[in-house]
Amino acid sequence: MDWSEGKSPAAAERRRILPESEGAVCRWHTSSADRAEGETAARREQAERDNRGSKGEYAMYTVLICDDDKDIVSALEIYLTSEGYKTVSAYNGEEAVRAVNEGNIDLILMDIMMPQLDGIRATARLRESGGNIPIILLTAKSEDTDKVLGLNIGADDYITKPFNPIEVLARVKSQLRRYTTLGGKAAPQEADGALRNGSIVMDDEAKSVTVDGEPVSLTPIEYNILRLLMKNLGRVYSTAQIYEQVWNDPALGSENTVAVHIRHLREKIEIDPANPRYLKVVWGLGYKMEKMQ
Repeated sequence: MDWSEGKSPAAAERRRILPESEGAVCRWHTSSADRAEGETAARREQAERDNRGSKGEYAMYTVLICDDDKDIVSALEIYLTSEGYKTVSAYNGEEAVRAVNEGNIDLILMDIMMPQLDGIRATARLRESGGNIPIILLTAKSEDTDKVLGLNIGADDYITKPFNPIEVLARVKSQLRRYTTLGGKAAPQEADGALRNGSIVMDDEAKSVTVDGEPVSLTPIEYNILRLLMKNLGRVYSTAQIYEQVWNDPALGSENTVAVHIRHLREKIEIDPANPRYLKVVWGLGYKMEKMQ
């Protein structure tokens, strides 16, 4: 049988499987692989550039992590440094207060249950000294009473253990944004740059508040609540509206959080917080800033 013209069974089988020449197929595969590899490398390089850029946004901020559980501290350090933050570690409230007094802390992640000085008392001590650094409490689900107490003495937010890294980073970014901008977009101001209502004067450029000429130290959350209500004298805001505009988050279960901050704000601006002149509750509706003559 004559197979000299490439008509052997093996050759026919090769033509059936490889209708084009092997060289052409190999060249096509090589070219496709090269293009795919090149495109993947380009995307990876762009992603790395974007990631470096986003991390650089937070490189100026230092976060103090305070927890007596070293594994939790280490995990939080990994989360935060991966986003470009600098971190400082402490393992009890005394160490946290000392670190803040040494300066250059922009935000605190503070556990509640700790030896020597717990998170509640450490927060109280920091607020008594006039510091407005954002404080996020790390709490267990069983510590609901402590959450409310912590917010009442000046903490800005809390995260329940076990926590999700994405939630931790989102809350840190949110608090730093409020801390550094204190409300962001500038409010309409009077000729001298101040918002006034009765004896309350809010200088939004200087980010300062005085009552009867005396300076009042507010946390960023308290400042933003007061600013919202001062801009809209007499307007009633529900707790959900306040939460969404101040926290920039969906208002899910926000009633207690807002109420605690309102109560703390009253203690700072009202002569008699139990019978407020300015910050009024409208039962069943929400809160408003009473317009004073």
